[in-house]
Amino acid sequence: MLGAIDQGLITALLALGVFLTFRILNFADLTVDGSFATGTATAAVIIFNGGSPVVATLAGLIAGALAGLVTGFLHTKAHIDPLLSSILVMLALYTVNTRILWMAGSDGRRPSTVALLNKEHIFTWLIKAGLRGSATSILFIGVIVIVVLLIVNWFLSTKFGLAIMATGDNPAMASAMGISTDYTKIVTLMVSNGLVGMAGAMWAQYNGNAAVGDGTGLILVGLASVILGNAIFGTRYVWLMTIGVVVGAVLYRLAIYWALRSPFLDASDMKFFSATLVVIALVLSQWKGAQALVTKLSPWRPKEDTPEPMASVPNQFSPFAEVDGAHQSVSRKPGHATPTEQTERAQ
Repeated sequence: MLGAIDQGLITALLALGVFLTFRILNFADLTVDGSFATGTATAAVIIFNGGSPVVATLAGLIAGALAGLVTGFLHTKAHIDPLLSSILVMLALYTVNTRILWMAGSDGRRPSTVALLNKEHIFTWLIKAGLRGSATSILFIGVIVIVVLLIVNWFLSTKFGLAIMATGDNPAMASAMGISTDYTKIVTLMVSNGLVGMAGAMWAQYNGNAAVGDGTGLILVGLASVILGNAIFGTRYVWLMTIGVVVGAVLYRLAIYWALRSPFLDASDMKFFSATLVVIALVLSQWKGAQALVTKLSPWRPKEDTPEPMASVPNQFSPFAEVDGAHQSVSRKPGHATPTEQTERAQ
């Protein structure tokens, strides 16, 4: 079970990338399936050829960001539909990832899988100490995820992050306010797929291999993590949503772990089980009864007895003050005259 938590934390990086595009930017990005495999292939080839594990992880991040750049360019500059542009890049990345893996071959070999046996990577010390899938490995990966989580929250709290939210909420209004929506989309897609590529690089090192089909269906994992996390933690605050995404990724991986231990399910049934889990999460998130229960249990729910800021001190000069017939009646302090009374006294 601890190993499942390890894998859940790694896929949390992918889920944060999906969160940026699907929830914040409102962009249906399927590049994830290809950019994850790009991250695994890039990191594996660098480590296989004797490169630094840290450099390999950063290279996976950069490779994923470049994939996001292409998707953003096709959408903003070539004016291709968001979904179609991401599908085109995802298909093209299959060939790109295959070519990357070929760099690990020799004597004319063209491998579709690269093994990292006896190669130094960021999890080597855990494997040698027999601590992979332990509390130590959870702490190690958890620290990395927390650092990335803090960076993502800081990024979204900047002026550019607010511009991204405005673009996702209402592109026309954001453009009217002087925000370059094309630029925000491209940068967000790069950051999103960069996180996905980094997750792929760590995944390859954790499992000790990389294959051309590593990213197949992982967009579903990201969506399930986002939906589960937001259903549990709500969407009142952005920082709470990002924490929910991480928790959702871990819960999703634990659900897969327990499903595999069931005598009724096989490894080949996991795609169907994943799709079913996402459908259930989507239905529950739209069910008003479940929403009310989450709101009631959440410690971050709005306080019912707290008055609205404008309701506590009414503005007597407001055009929305109460009108009774032809006379206007407003709330005011004792002895305080309205503009009409002040004029009559002056006369």
